[in-house]
Amino acid sequence: MSCSLRPVGRAQRARLEQLTRATGFFREEEVATAVELLDESLAGDDDYRFVGAFDQTAETLVGYACWGPTPGTEGTHDLYWIVVDHDRQGAGLGTQLLREVERRLTADGCRLVVVETSSRTDYAPTRAFYEHRGYTRAATIPGYYAPGDDLVVYTKDLTDGDLAGAAS
Repeated sequence: MSCSLRPVGRAQRARLEQLTRATGFFREEEVATAVELLDESLAGDDDYRFVGAFDQTAETLVGYACWGPTPGTEGTHDLYWIVVDHDRQGAGLGTQLLREVERRLTADGCRLVVVETSSRTDYAPTRAFYEHRGYTRAATIPGYYAPGDDLVVYTKDLTDGDLAGAAS
């Protein structure tokens, strides 16, 4: 099944919440934060931007990405969320969403993407996802989320012209 990318609207709010919760990775407060960021984006807050992946047959939201400018920086953006429906994982949809975010940021003259994730064992595929797409592990903060759960920070320089050369 192919997907189209377009903005996430108010009609997808419940589905976005459902997708985020269904990953099993996020605590309830994190799920609520994802929905809150969508609400702020829909209210005109440019600090949070969303792109959704929609099943072309059912017109259903099957994934999304959320990013925004990092306060106090020039051309740096945080990638807050990439969420893909469990049944669609491993089919390239996350890569498609990531590439779209990178494309938009590059078109806007942005230079750096920052991603924060967890060191937990169940996040190993997430870390590998970013590493295989040209992201560099830039920092680790021990015990950041909880004892034994470190913050792992990845970055990608968008000015090197190598977006197309990163692994898919």
